[in-house]
Parts: sequence; C-alpha cells; structure tokens
Amino acid sequence: MGETKLRLRRDAELTESGGELRISSPAGSLGLRGLDDGSAAALRVLAEGDVGETALAATVGEAGLLRWNLLMRRLARAGLLEYAVAGARLRPVGAGSVEPGPVPDTPVRLSRFAVVTAGDGVLTVRSPRSPAVVELSPAACALLGALSDWTAPADLGTPSAGQVVRLLAGAGVLATGPEDDDLAAAQWHPRDLWLHAHTRGPRFTGRYGGTYPFGSRFEPLPAAPPAFGGERVELPRPDLELLAKTDPSLTDVLERRRSLREHDDEAPITLAQLGELLYRSARRRAAFISPDGQELADRPYPSGGSVQELEIYPVIVSCQGIEPGLWHYDTAGHALELVAAPSPAVRALVERARSAAQLTRDPQVVLTVTARFGRVMWKYETIGYSLVLKHVGVLYQTLYLVGTAMDLAVCALGGGDAADFARASGLDYLAEGSVGELIIGSRG
Repeated sequence: MGETKLRLRRDAELTESGGELRISSPAGSLGLRGLDDGSAAALRVLAEGDVGETALAATVGEAGLLRWNLLMRRLARAGLLEYAVAGARLRPVGAGSVEPGPVPDTPVRLSRFAVVTAGDGVLTVRSPRSPAVVELSPAACALLGALSDWTAPADLGTPSAGQVVRLLAGAGVLATGPEDDDLAAAQWHPRDLWLHAHTRGPRFTGRYGGTYPFGSRFEPLPAAPPAFGGERVELPRPDLELLAKTDPSLTDVLERRRSLREHDDEAPITLAQLGELLYRSARRRAAFISPDGQELADRPYPSGGSVQELEIYPVIVSCQGIEPGLWHYDTAGHALELVAAPSPAVRALVERARSAAQLTRDPQVVLTVTARFGRVMWKYETIGYSLVLKHVGVLYQTLYLVGTAMDLAVCALGGGDAADFARASGLDYLAEGSVGELIIGSRG
C-alpha cells in the first residue's frame, strides 16, 4: 500500500514576516504564530511540493508530533492541503474543509452528480456540491469504470484502490445510497446543479467574478459588433418628452402586463412601432471606456459591468414598412441591418417560435436575442453565462413593459434553437449565439 503524500494547495503561497507564517490562497488567508521549529520547517517543506507523511514526521520530530497533527487538522479544515496516493490526487479548488474520507463499509458508486473532465494528462472528477476535485492519472482511471455501478470497496481488487476511494469520498463524488428518494435531490439535473452551485459564489470554485481570465491573452471585444453590410433601414425616433407626459403609469403597465400571443393580421405592427419599441428598450444611450480598457455601453436596461453583450435580431414576417427577413438592430445608430433574406434557415426560426408559442399561424415578428459571449467572459469567470441569463431576463421585462405601454402584443418564449440561428445568420455559435426569443405584433 502506497504512502499518502501531502502538500499545500497549489494555488497557496507561504510567506514569513515578523515571526508569523501566513498561508494565502483564493479560499482565504491563515496566519500562524508561535510554531515550534520542527512544525515551521515541515510547513516550508509542504509549500515546496509533495512529501510523505513519514518524512514530515521526521522533520517535525517526535516531541512535536501532537502539535503538528493538530496543525494538520487545522489546515485540512481550512482546505489548504492536497493529498496524493496511487496516481490520484485530492485537490481543493474552493473554500471549505477538504480531506480524505473513510473507506465506506457499504457498496458505493459514482454519484449521479459527478462530472468528469479531461486535461493536462489527467481525468478530473468533481461534484457541484464539493469544494474539492480528484485528479486521476491514466493508471487510476480504470477505477471509474468499476464505480459505474454499486461496488463494495473491498471488491475493487487492490489495497491502493481503497486509498483512491478515500480521496473520491473526500471530494463528495461517491454515492452510498439512492440520490433521488426525495424531491429536493431528485429535481436537480446534474448540469443545472452545477450551474447553480458554481455561479452563486466562490465556495465551490477558486476563481470567481471579475478575474479577467482572458485579459492577458485577447483584446476586449468592442461594444458594437461588425456591421453586416446589407440593406440598412433607419428607424424613426420617438419623442421621449411627449411620451413622458402621455404614457400610462408604471403601476398601470405592471398590472396590465400579459403574455399575448394572438396578433391582428389585418393591421400588422408598423415599422414606426417596432422602432419605438427597440428605441425605448434597447438603444445605446452612451459608450465609454473603463479603466481596464473595455468599451462599455449604457442602455435602458441594466447589465453587469455595463458590458451590454446582448443583441436583438428581428425576424420580420409581417411588418408594415419593411420587407421580411432576418434583421439586426444597430443599438448605436437606431437602424435595422439586413442579415439574411427569407430562406429555409430563416423560416426555421419562425417555425420554432410558432411551435414554442403554440400558434396556428405565424407571429408578425420574432425578436431573437443573442449574446456576444466574449463581452462577458473576457472579464467574468465562472459566472459569465449566468450573467447572460440575468441580462436576458431584464431585457424581457423591459420589452414587456414598453410593449404594454404601447398596446402591443408581447410574449417571451421558453426556448429556441441556437443552431438554427447560427445557420440563418452565419455567425459562429461559440462567439455569438441566441439566448432568448420573444414574439411581438399588433394586438389581436
């Protein structure tokens, strides 16, 4: 049976100043004073890389072992240690206690919430409910196959397998019983729980928020996307001063807001109405450069960090004053740019919206909302996509309220197909993709 080796977590730094040893990591900082010479020396060894428990004990000396063991427990509870054995490594990535678990005395299997990814020559196994991961070398990866079904640890074949099971247990990736016997656990799909857990705070991930993960590799995207170069239709601008005097009250609009699917095809929405809706909801009011060099924008609805990554693509079916097709709303110039004339790919966007809204005839206009993902993810780590979804929500509400004030029919849709939009627009699915859809028109 191999000896477990330990080290300070790889993203931690050990510094010494004024008689204090301090360990700093993304999970926090721990200051240590009054350590005996042996414990201080062993801590320095841990900071250099993997070291066996026997060597650490020798460095500490017999007289200091009790104090050292207490210190190790403190480091484990603070999530500051990594453990390696038999080609596997238990590694903290977030904040919270991390240490190997006991070998279960009942059959176990991989949790249905366990996620496995590949990179840097290892498979990484993690649970969305744990601040730790287990990295498996190629030699240790075979254990995952054995744990795809209920297996007693004693039946895994080798003593080293039991050691790896301890690391997997410490990372919370093993199930010791049913995981869907109650609604609280059964209702979660692994992907949903992963997104929820890792976008709510840094507890389960070391890097979180405005870390600029690509700031040193790529230039930030400009506030406006490149022009499409097709036909351009300037939109009329509404008189906001007049609207401020004649619009219904906010309370009235909120109380009257409904999802309305039926349109009046005898009197379709007009270009002026579409232009007013877009101007009041999504135009760019200002642009400015932030201290980090990113061009930011101000629109009527809020956006995290003012990145304003959302774009609107009206799919026109029936609108007085403009031809059918897929158009893009230029938020800075308040104009529509033709992206694609009617085609089977554009038609697929209409069919998808019609099906989602359970309509028997075509909607007059489908507003496809996209995100230029690099606008968000250049700055924000882990939370990028969740920010996009929050922004879609506030844009939906803004369009609903303005549309209600204008007596238009507005209905947000529960889903769409980003691949359909990529085919219709010719845009890279990974660079800019659809994240929301609404149908709008004159009230039926």
